[in-house]
Amino acid sequence: MATQSTAGDGGTRRTSVFERLYIGNGAFDIVGKRLRWYVSLGLLVLVCLAAMGIKGFNLGIDFEGGTKLQVPAVGAQGPISTDQVQDAFQDALGHRAETAQLVGTAGNQTIQIRTESLTPAQVSEVKETLFDQLKPLGAAGQPSPAAVSDSAVSGTWGGEITQQALLALGVFLVLVTVFLAFYFEKWMAVAALIALLHDVIVTAGLYALIGFEVTPSTVIGLLTILGFSLYDTVVVFDKVKENTRGLLGLTRRSYPEAANLAVNQTLMRSINTSVIALLPVVGLLVVGAWLLGVGVLRDLALVQLIGMIAGVVSSIFLATPLLVDFKMRDRKYQQQAAKVRQRRAKAAAKEAGEPVPDEPQQDAPERELAGASSVTSVPVGKKSDEPGPQSRRRPAGKSSRPTGKKRR
Repeated sequence: MATQSTAGDGGTRRTSVFERLYIGNGAFDIVGKRLRWYVSLGLLVLVCLAAMGIKGFNLGIDFEGGTKLQVPAVGAQGPISTDQVQDAFQDALGHRAETAQLVGTAGNQTIQIRTESLTPAQVSEVKETLFDQLKPLGAAGQPSPAAVSDSAVSGTWGGEITQQALLALGVFLVLVTVFLAFYFEKWMAVAALIALLHDVIVTAGLYALIGFEVTPSTVIGLLTILGFSLYDTVVVFDKVKENTRGLLGLTRRSYPEAANLAVNQTLMRSINTSVIALLPVVGLLVVGAWLLGVGVLRDLALVQLIGMIAGVVSSIFLATPLLVDFKMRDRKYQQQAAKVRQRRAKAAAKEAGEPVPDEPQQDAPERELAGASSVTSVPVGKKSDEPGPQSRRRPAGKSSRPTGKKRR
Protein backbone atom coordinates (compact mmCIF):
# COMPACT_ATOMS: atom_id res chain seq x y z
CA MET A 1 0.00 0.00 0.00
CA ALA A 2 1.41 3.38 -0.95
CA THR A 3 2.27 5.67 1.92
CA GLN A 4 3.47 9.21 2.41
CA SER A 5 5.51 10.73 5.21
CA THR A 6 4.06 13.78 6.93
CA ALA A 7 5.69 15.95 9.53
CA GLY A 8 4.28 15.65 12.99
CA ASP A 9 5.16 16.57 16.53
CA GLY A 10 8.50 15.05 17.23
CA GLY A 11 8.93 13.17 13.98
CA THR A 12 7.23 11.93 10.87
CA ARG A 13 4.17 9.83 10.39
CA ARG A 14 3.38 7.69 7.37
CA THR A 15 -0.16 8.05 6.04
CA SER A 16 -1.90 5.55 3.81
CA VAL A 17 -3.63 6.27 0.50
CA PHE A 18 -7.05 5.77 2.10
CA GLU A 19 -6.26 8.26 4.85
CA ARG A 20 -5.17 10.86 2.32
CA LEU A 21 -8.34 10.23 0.35
CA TYR A 22 -10.44 10.69 3.47
CA ILE A 23 -8.65 13.83 4.67
CA GLY A 24 -8.59 15.46 1.21
CA ASN A 25 -5.72 17.79 2.09
CA GLY A 26 -4.31 18.06 -1.44
CA ALA A 27 -1.80 15.22 -1.12
CA PHE A 28 -2.56 13.99 -4.66
CA ASP A 29 -1.05 16.36 -7.20
CA ILE A 30 -3.64 15.88 -9.94
CA VAL A 31 -3.54 19.37 -11.44
CA GLY A 32 0.25 19.60 -11.28
CA LYS A 33 0.59 16.41 -13.34
CA ARG A 34 -2.10 17.38 -15.84
CA LEU A 35 0.19 16.93 -18.83
CA ARG A 36 0.27 13.16 -18.35
CA TRP A 37 -3.54 13.09 -18.07
CA TYR A 38 -3.85 15.08 -21.29
CA VAL A 39 -1.57 12.64 -23.11
CA SER A 40 -3.30 9.52 -21.74
CA LEU A 41 -6.84 10.68 -22.36
CA GLY A 42 -5.86 12.16 -25.73
CA LEU A 43 -4.48 8.83 -26.88
CA LEU A 44 -7.66 7.10 -25.70
CA VAL A 45 -9.80 9.55 -27.67
CA LEU A 46 -7.66 9.05 -30.80
CA VAL A 47 -8.01 5.26 -30.50
CA CYS A 48 -11.78 5.58 -30.12
CA LEU A 49 -12.05 7.95 -33.10
CA ALA A 50 -9.97 5.55 -35.20
CA ALA A 51 -12.17 2.63 -34.17
CA MET A 52 -15.32 4.52 -35.15
CA GLY A 53 -13.82 5.64 -38.45
CA ILE A 54 -12.12 2.40 -39.51
CA LYS A 55 -14.04 -0.43 -37.88
CA GLY A 56 -17.42 1.28 -37.55
CA PHE A 57 -20.34 0.26 -35.38
CA ASN A 58 -22.03 -3.11 -35.14
CA LEU A 59 -25.52 -1.79 -35.85
CA GLY A 60 -28.40 -3.91 -34.72
CA ILE A 61 -31.34 -5.06 -36.77
CA ASP A 62 -33.35 -2.02 -35.68
CA PHE A 63 -30.94 0.24 -37.59
CA GLU A 64 -30.14 -1.88 -40.63
CA GLY A 65 -33.39 -3.76 -40.98
CA GLY A 66 -33.82 -7.52 -41.22
CA THR A 67 -35.89 -10.47 -40.10
CA LYS A 68 -36.57 -11.54 -36.54
CA LEU A 69 -37.79 -15.03 -35.56
CA GLN A 70 -38.79 -16.33 -32.15
CA VAL A 71 -38.74 -19.95 -31.01
CA PRO A 72 -39.95 -21.24 -27.61
CA ALA A 73 -37.02 -22.32 -25.42
CA VAL A 74 -38.71 -25.69 -24.63
CA GLY A 75 -39.30 -28.48 -27.14
CA ALA A 76 -40.66 -32.00 -27.11
CA GLN A 77 -37.23 -33.36 -26.17
CA GLY A 78 -36.64 -30.75 -23.42
CA PRO A 79 -34.95 -27.31 -23.25
CA ILE A 80 -33.72 -25.82 -26.52
CA SER A 81 -30.31 -24.08 -26.56
CA THR A 82 -29.13 -21.26 -28.77
CA ASP A 83 -26.53 -23.55 -30.34
CA GLN A 84 -29.28 -25.93 -31.49
CA VAL A 85 -31.15 -23.02 -33.05
CA GLN A 86 -28.03 -21.82 -34.85
CA ASP A 87 -27.38 -25.33 -36.19
CA ALA A 88 -30.94 -25.62 -37.51
CA PHE A 89 -30.72 -22.16 -39.09
CA GLN A 90 -27.46 -23.12 -40.81
CA ASP A 91 -29.02 -26.35 -42.13
CA ALA A 92 -31.84 -24.31 -43.65
CA LEU A 93 -29.89 -21.46 -45.31
CA GLY A 94 -26.26 -22.57 -45.27
CA HIS A 95 -25.05 -19.89 -42.80
CA ARG A 96 -25.61 -19.00 -39.19
CA ALA A 97 -27.87 -16.21 -37.98
CA GLU A 98 -26.36 -12.91 -36.84
CA THR A 99 -27.60 -13.35 -33.27
CA ALA A 100 -29.53 -15.95 -31.31
CA GLN A 101 -30.14 -15.08 -27.67
CA LEU A 102 -32.31 -16.35 -24.85
CA VAL A 103 -34.87 -13.81 -23.59
CA GLY A 104 -37.65 -13.91 -21.02
CA THR A 105 -38.01 -15.77 -17.73
CA ALA A 106 -39.07 -19.23 -16.56
CA GLY A 107 -41.82 -20.73 -18.74
CA ASN A 108 -41.96 -17.65 -20.97
CA GLN A 109 -38.41 -17.98 -22.23
CA THR A 110 -37.90 -17.79 -25.97
CA ILE A 111 -34.92 -17.76 -28.29
CA GLN A 112 -34.79 -14.66 -30.45
CA ILE A 113 -33.10 -14.94 -33.84
CA ARG A 114 -31.97 -11.86 -35.72
CA THR A 115 -30.66 -12.01 -39.25
CA GLU A 116 -30.55 -10.03 -42.48
CA SER A 117 -33.75 -9.56 -44.46
CA LEU A 118 -35.07 -12.90 -45.73
CA THR A 119 -37.49 -13.61 -48.54
CA PRO A 120 -40.82 -15.28 -47.73
CA ALA A 121 -39.48 -18.55 -49.14
CA GLN A 122 -36.40 -18.38 -46.91
CA VAL A 123 -38.49 -17.60 -43.85
CA SER A 124 -40.73 -20.57 -44.58
CA GLU A 125 -37.71 -22.84 -45.01
CA VAL A 126 -36.18 -21.71 -41.69
CA LYS A 127 -39.43 -22.16 -39.76
CA GLU A 128 -39.96 -25.62 -41.19
CA THR A 129 -36.40 -26.71 -40.34
CA LEU A 130 -36.66 -25.32 -36.80
CA PHE A 131 -39.89 -27.24 -36.20
CA ASP A 132 -38.63 -30.49 -37.69
CA GLN A 133 -35.42 -30.54 -35.65
CA LEU A 134 -36.49 -28.93 -32.35
CA LYS A 135 -40.25 -29.61 -32.05
CA PRO A 136 -40.98 -26.41 -30.04
CA LEU A 137 -44.04 -26.50 -27.79
CA GLY A 138 -46.93 -24.16 -28.50
CA ALA A 139 -49.38 -22.49 -26.14
CA ALA A 140 -51.29 -25.78 -25.68
CA GLY A 141 -48.15 -27.58 -24.56
CA GLN A 142 -47.88 -29.61 -27.77
CA PRO A 143 -45.38 -29.29 -30.63
CA SER A 144 -46.78 -26.84 -33.18
CA PRO A 145 -45.35 -25.10 -36.30
CA ALA A 146 -47.20 -21.95 -35.22
CA ALA A 147 -44.92 -21.73 -32.18
CA VAL A 148 -42.19 -20.34 -34.47
CA SER A 149 -43.07 -16.71 -35.27
CA ASP A 150 -41.40 -14.20 -37.57
CA SER A 151 -41.50 -10.45 -38.19
CA ALA A 152 -39.81 -8.04 -40.57
CA VAL A 153 -37.94 -5.12 -39.02
CA SER A 154 -37.37 -1.89 -40.95
CA GLY A 155 -34.24 0.18 -40.44
CA THR A 156 -36.33 3.34 -40.62
CA TRP A 157 -37.40 3.03 -36.99
CA GLY A 158 -33.81 2.90 -35.75
CA GLY A 159 -32.95 5.92 -37.89
CA GLU A 160 -35.80 7.89 -36.36
CA ILE A 161 -34.60 6.97 -32.88
CA THR A 162 -31.12 8.21 -33.79
CA GLN A 163 -32.43 11.52 -35.14
CA GLN A 164 -34.48 12.14 -32.03
CA ALA A 165 -31.50 11.25 -29.85
CA LEU A 166 -29.23 13.69 -31.70
CA LEU A 167 -31.85 16.41 -31.35
CA ALA A 168 -32.14 15.73 -27.63
CA LEU A 169 -28.34 15.80 -27.34
CA GLY A 170 -28.15 19.19 -29.05
CA VAL A 171 -30.84 20.72 -26.82
CA PHE A 172 -29.15 19.26 -23.76
CA LEU A 173 -25.77 20.74 -24.63
CA VAL A 174 -27.26 24.19 -25.26
CA LEU A 175 -29.11 24.21 -21.94
CA VAL A 176 -26.04 22.96 -20.10
CA THR A 177 -23.88 25.69 -21.63
CA VAL A 178 -26.33 28.40 -20.59
CA PHE A 179 -26.63 27.01 -17.06
CA LEU A 180 -22.88 26.71 -16.50
CA ALA A 181 -22.16 30.13 -17.98
CA PHE A 182 -24.61 31.80 -15.57
CA TYR A 183 -24.00 29.69 -12.48
CA PHE A 184 -20.22 29.46 -12.80
CA GLU A 185 -18.28 31.26 -15.52
CA LYS A 186 -17.28 31.00 -19.14
CA TRP A 187 -14.20 28.81 -18.76
CA MET A 188 -15.95 26.38 -16.44
CA ALA A 189 -18.67 25.90 -19.06
CA VAL A 190 -16.06 25.28 -21.77
CA ALA A 191 -14.12 22.77 -19.65
CA ALA A 192 -17.32 20.90 -18.69
CA LEU A 193 -18.42 20.63 -22.33
CA ILE A 194 -15.01 19.29 -23.38
CA ALA A 195 -15.21 16.65 -20.63
CA LEU A 196 -18.75 15.80 -21.75
CA LEU A 197 -17.60 15.40 -25.34
CA HIS A 198 -14.78 13.14 -24.12
CA ASP A 199 -17.30 10.86 -22.39
CA VAL A 200 -19.45 10.51 -25.50
CA ILE A 201 -16.47 9.78 -27.78
CA VAL A 202 -14.93 7.23 -25.39
CA THR A 203 -18.21 5.39 -24.82
CA ALA A 204 -19.05 5.25 -28.53
CA GLY A 205 -15.47 4.37 -29.44
CA LEU A 206 -15.31 1.44 -27.03
CA TYR A 207 -18.55 0.11 -28.50
CA ALA A 208 -16.99 0.24 -31.96
CA LEU A 209 -13.65 -1.17 -30.78
CA ILE A 210 -15.07 -4.15 -28.86
CA GLY A 211 -17.88 -4.76 -31.34
CA PHE A 212 -20.90 -4.46 -29.03
CA GLU A 213 -24.18 -4.34 -30.90
CA VAL A 214 -25.71 -0.86 -31.12
CA THR A 215 -29.46 -0.87 -30.48
CA PRO A 216 -32.02 1.84 -29.64
CA SER A 217 -31.44 0.94 -25.99
CA THR A 218 -27.77 1.80 -26.47
CA VAL A 219 -28.66 5.24 -27.81
CA ILE A 220 -31.01 5.89 -24.89
CA GLY A 221 -28.39 4.75 -22.41
CA LEU A 222 -25.83 7.06 -23.98
CA LEU A 223 -28.07 10.04 -23.27
CA THR A 224 -28.53 9.05 -19.64
CA ILE A 225 -24.79 9.07 -18.89
CA LEU A 226 -24.49 12.74 -19.89
CA GLY A 227 -26.38 13.87 -16.82
CA PHE A 228 -24.23 11.77 -14.50
CA SER A 229 -21.00 13.05 -16.05
CA LEU A 230 -22.16 16.65 -15.77
CA TYR A 231 -23.27 16.17 -12.16
CA ASP A 232 -19.83 14.99 -11.06
CA THR A 233 -18.14 17.88 -12.89
CA VAL A 234 -20.45 20.45 -11.31
CA VAL A 235 -19.66 19.09 -7.83
CA VAL A 236 -15.92 19.56 -8.40
CA PHE A 237 -16.35 23.01 -9.98
CA ASP A 238 -18.52 24.19 -7.11
CA LYS A 239 -15.69 23.36 -4.70
CA VAL A 240 -13.18 25.10 -6.98
CA LYS A 241 -15.38 28.19 -6.96
CA GLU A 242 -15.52 28.11 -3.16
CA ASN A 243 -11.74 27.69 -2.76
CA THR A 244 -10.87 30.48 -5.22
CA ARG A 245 -13.28 33.13 -3.94
CA GLY A 246 -11.23 36.31 -3.31
CA LEU A 247 -8.04 34.54 -4.34
CA LEU A 248 -6.52 37.52 -6.19
CA GLY A 249 -6.18 39.42 -2.91
CA LEU A 250 -4.43 36.57 -1.11
CA THR A 251 -0.97 35.03 -1.30
CA ARG A 252 -1.55 31.77 0.57
CA ARG A 253 -1.93 29.59 -2.56
CA SER A 254 -2.16 30.02 -6.33
CA TYR A 255 -5.14 29.15 -8.53
CA PRO A 256 -3.72 25.75 -9.61
CA GLU A 257 -3.09 24.84 -5.97
CA ALA A 258 -6.58 25.90 -4.90
CA ALA A 259 -8.12 23.92 -7.76
CA ASN A 260 -6.02 20.85 -6.90
CA LEU A 261 -7.16 21.12 -3.28
CA ALA A 262 -10.77 21.22 -4.48
CA VAL A 263 -10.27 18.04 -6.51
CA ASN A 264 -8.75 16.29 -3.49
CA GLN A 265 -11.58 17.46 -1.23
CA THR A 266 -14.21 16.05 -3.61
CA LEU A 267 -12.26 12.97 -4.68
CA MET A 268 -13.65 10.72 -1.96
CA ARG A 269 -17.15 11.98 -2.66
CA SER A 270 -16.78 11.28 -6.37
CA ILE A 271 -15.59 7.74 -5.68
CA ASN A 272 -18.42 7.03 -3.24
CA THR A 273 -21.05 8.51 -5.57
CA SER A 274 -19.72 6.53 -8.51
CA VAL A 275 -19.64 3.25 -6.62
CA ILE A 276 -23.19 3.75 -5.34
CA ALA A 277 -24.41 4.70 -8.82
CA LEU A 278 -22.66 1.76 -10.47
CA LEU A 279 -24.06 -0.87 -8.09
CA PRO A 280 -27.61 -0.84 -9.55
CA VAL A 281 -26.17 -0.69 -13.07
CA VAL A 282 -24.05 -3.78 -12.42
CA GLY A 283 -27.09 -5.45 -10.85
CA LEU A 284 -29.14 -4.59 -13.92
CA LEU A 285 -26.43 -6.03 -16.14
CA VAL A 286 -26.07 -9.26 -14.16
CA VAL A 287 -29.70 -9.94 -13.30
CA GLY A 288 -31.37 -8.47 -16.34
CA ALA A 289 -28.98 -9.69 -19.00
CA TRP A 290 -27.41 -12.91 -17.70
CA LEU A 291 -30.06 -14.32 -15.40
CA LEU A 292 -33.23 -13.12 -17.12
CA GLY A 293 -31.75 -13.02 -20.60
CA VAL A 294 -33.29 -9.66 -21.56
CA GLY A 295 -31.14 -8.16 -24.28
CA VAL A 296 -32.63 -4.68 -23.91
CA LEU A 297 -31.52 -4.49 -20.28
CA ARG A 298 -28.06 -5.69 -21.23
CA ASP A 299 -27.63 -2.99 -23.86
CA LEU A 300 -28.92 -0.28 -21.52
CA ALA A 301 -26.75 -1.33 -18.57
CA LEU A 302 -23.62 -1.84 -20.63
CA VAL A 303 -23.54 1.66 -22.08
CA GLN A 304 -24.30 3.17 -18.67
CA LEU A 305 -21.47 1.21 -17.06
CA ILE A 306 -18.91 2.42 -19.61
CA GLY A 307 -20.22 5.99 -19.65
CA MET A 308 -20.27 6.42 -15.87
CA ILE A 309 -16.69 5.28 -15.50
CA ALA A 310 -15.62 7.63 -18.30
CA GLY A 311 -17.55 10.48 -16.66
CA VAL A 312 -15.78 10.08 -13.32
CA VAL A 313 -12.36 9.97 -14.98
CA SER A 314 -13.02 13.07 -17.10
CA SER A 315 -14.43 15.17 -14.23
CA ILE A 316 -11.32 14.53 -12.11
CA PHE A 317 -8.45 14.26 -14.58
CA LEU A 318 -9.67 16.44 -17.46
CA ALA A 319 -12.25 19.08 -16.55
CA THR A 320 -10.42 20.74 -13.64
CA PRO A 321 -6.93 20.67 -15.25
CA LEU A 322 -8.43 22.27 -18.38
CA LEU A 323 -10.06 24.94 -16.23
CA VAL A 324 -6.70 25.72 -14.60
CA ASP A 325 -5.00 26.13 -17.98
CA PHE A 326 -7.77 28.43 -19.18
CA LYS A 327 -7.66 30.59 -16.04
CA MET A 328 -3.87 30.84 -15.93
CA ARG A 329 -3.91 32.56 -19.31
CA ASP A 330 -5.22 35.61 -17.43
CA ARG A 331 -2.44 38.01 -16.41
CA LYS A 332 -4.08 38.67 -13.03
CA TYR A 333 -3.75 35.04 -11.97
CA GLN A 334 -0.19 34.89 -13.27
CA GLN A 335 0.77 37.90 -11.12
CA GLN A 336 -0.99 36.40 -8.10
CA ALA A 337 0.94 33.15 -8.57
CA ALA A 338 4.20 35.16 -8.74
CA LYS A 339 3.33 36.85 -5.43
CA VAL A 340 2.72 33.45 -3.85
CA ARG A 341 6.13 32.22 -4.98
CA GLN A 342 7.80 35.41 -3.74
CA ARG A 343 6.20 35.13 -0.31
CA ARG A 344 7.28 31.51 0.02
CA ALA A 345 10.82 32.34 -1.08
CA LYS A 346 11.03 35.03 1.61
CA ALA A 347 9.70 32.68 4.26
CA ALA A 348 12.16 29.95 3.26
CA ALA A 349 15.09 32.37 3.27
CA LYS A 350 14.10 33.79 6.63
CA GLU A 351 13.80 30.34 8.15
CA ALA A 352 17.21 29.32 6.75
CA GLY A 353 18.82 32.55 7.96
CA GLU A 354 19.70 33.63 4.44
CA PRO A 355 19.28 37.07 2.89
CA VAL A 356 15.70 37.78 1.95
CA PRO A 357 15.33 37.93 -1.85
CA ASP A 358 14.37 41.24 -3.39
CA GLU A 359 10.95 41.93 -4.81
CA PRO A 360 10.55 40.95 -8.45
CA GLN A 361 11.30 43.78 -10.83
CA GLN A 362 8.35 45.66 -12.26
CA ASP A 363 7.60 45.91 -15.90
CA ALA A 364 8.91 48.95 -17.80
CA PRO A 365 5.65 50.96 -17.79
CA GLU A 366 5.19 50.27 -14.06
CA ARG A 367 8.77 51.33 -13.31
CA GLU A 368 8.30 54.59 -15.19
CA LEU A 369 5.10 55.29 -13.34
CA ALA A 370 6.72 54.50 -9.98
CA GLY A 371 9.71 56.67 -10.83
CA ALA A 372 7.55 59.61 -11.83
CA SER A 373 5.60 59.43 -8.58
CA SER A 374 8.78 59.36 -6.45
CA VAL A 375 10.51 62.45 -7.98
CA THR A 376 11.21 65.19 -5.41
CA SER A 377 12.58 68.72 -5.63
CA VAL A 378 15.82 67.81 -3.86
CA PRO A 379 18.77 68.89 -6.10
CA VAL A 380 21.57 66.52 -6.86
CA GLY A 381 24.27 66.66 -4.22
CA LYS A 382 21.98 68.10 -1.56
CA LYS A 383 20.89 66.26 1.52
CA SER A 384 17.22 65.53 1.88
CA ASP A 385 17.00 67.39 5.20
CA GLU A 386 18.48 70.61 3.75
CA PRO A 387 16.06 73.17 2.42
CA GLY A 388 16.13 73.65 -1.28
CA PRO A 389 16.89 76.87 -3.14
CA GLN A 390 13.24 77.86 -3.20
CA SER A 391 12.89 77.52 0.58
CA ARG A 392 15.99 79.79 1.22
CA ARG A 393 15.02 82.53 -1.19
CA ARG A 394 14.01 85.84 0.46
CA PRO A 395 11.94 88.64 -0.98
CA ALA A 396 13.89 91.44 -2.62
CA GLY A 397 14.95 94.23 -0.33
CA LYS A 398 14.82 92.17 2.79
CA SER A 399 17.82 91.03 4.73
CA SER A 400 18.08 87.78 6.50
CA ARG A 401 20.33 89.28 9.20
CA PRO A 402 18.92 90.73 12.43
CA THR A 403 18.37 94.53 12.43
CA GLY A 404 19.77 95.03 15.88
CA LYS A 405 16.53 96.31 17.27
CA LYS A 406 15.34 94.77 20.43
CA ARG A 407 11.93 93.41 20.75
CA ARG A 408 9.72 94.86 23.33
